[in-house]
Amino acid sequence: MSFSSRLVAAWYAPRLTALTAPLVPLAVAFGTVAFARRALFRAGLLRAQRLPVPVIVVGNITVGGSGKTPLAAALTRSLAERGWHPGIVSRGHGRANERSAPTVVAPDADAADVGDEPLLLARTGIPVVVAADRVAAARALIAAHPRCDVIVADDGLQHYRLARDVEIVVVDAARGLGNGWRLPAGPLREPAARLEEADAIVALVTPGAPAPWTAPNAWRMTLVGDTFHRVADPAQTQPASAFTGSGVHAVAGIGNPERFFAQLRSLHIAAAGHAFPDHHRFVAGDLALPGARAILMTEKDAVKCESLADERCWYLPVRAHIDPALVARVEEALRGSEAA
Repeated sequence: MSFSSRLVAAWYAPRLTALTAPLVPLAVAFGTVAFARRALFRAGLLRAQRLPVPVIVVGNITVGGSGKTPLAAALTRSLAERGWHPGIVSRGHGRANERSAPTVVAPDADAADVGDEPLLLARTGIPVVVAADRVAAARALIAAHPRCDVIVADDGLQHYRLARDVEIVVVDAARGLGNGWRLPAGPLREPAARLEEADAIVALVTPGAPAPWTAPNAWRMTLVGDTFHRVADPAQTQPASAFTGSGVHAVAGIGNPERFFAQLRSLHIAAAGHAFPDHHRFVAGDLALPGARAILMTEKDAVKCESLADERCWYLPVRAHIDPALVARVEEALRGSEAA
C-alpha cells in the first residue's frame, strides 16, 4: 500500500494513529491560516466578487470524493426542468494545466485538458467552464452563454472570493468526518462546525456500505445505476447480472474507491478491486489484468480510458437521487436572492 493510501486510511480511523499524530502541529498551523483567511473575507479586507446571477456552491469540508459532481449534475438537471438556465464552473482537478485561462468544456474534449468531472458534466448538456479562478470561470460562462441565470460551482466551498447565495455541503456517510482533525493530521479542510453555516447538508448513502455518519438535518442522497455500458462503444449495454461470477475486476480512480466497490457488491458483483488515486491518469498497464473477463469502472474513469479500453471494459453510469424538496428549497433561496 502506498504512503498516500495509508495516510487516507489513517485519516478515517476513529482517532489519531502513529502516522497522523506527528502531523498535529501542521494541522494546527493549517487551521490557523485557514481561519485567518476566512476572517479577512468576513471583515471585508479580502473582497468576495458577486456575479450578476445567483451562485450555488456544492462542496465538502473533507478531502476526497463525497458525491459533489453527481449532486451538481442532479441539481442542474432539476433546475433546468423548472425553467432555469444553469451553468457549471469547476476547477478541473487533474487536467494538464490547471492555471490556464478559463476554458469552455466541449462534450468531445480530452479529459486530460479539461478534467474528468467537468467533461462528465458537459456531456449532460449543461454549459461548463473550468478555471482555477472560479470568478473568472463564472464570468467566462456568462459571456459564452448569456441566457445563464444561475451558476453551480462544483467544489469551491473554500473559494471564498466567489460570493455565493446557496451553500450545499456533501458528506460521504460511509466515511463521515474521519478522525475530526484538520489537514494533514486528518481529512478536514474546515472544522465540523462549518456544517452549521451551510444552507443544506447532503449525506451520500451507498448501498452495501456502512453509514456510521449522520446528521439530524441532512438530506439523503443515493447514486442509482445498474446498467453497464461498454467503454469503447457506449451503445452496447449489459445488466449487472452479466458480471456475476468469477473473472471480474474493477478499477477506480476516484476520491473513495471503496464506494464504487461497495456499489458493485450491492449489485451482487464480486469483483477484484484495484484502487487508484483520485483523478488518476490511466495508462494501458493499469488495465493489463491477465485472466480478467471483464473490467468494470466508473463513468468518471471511463472518460480517461476511451483510447485504452478493449472489449472487456465496461462502465457504470449513475445518477444522484435527491429529495425534490431539497431542490424546492434551493429554488426558494434563488428567488429570494433575485428579489434582494
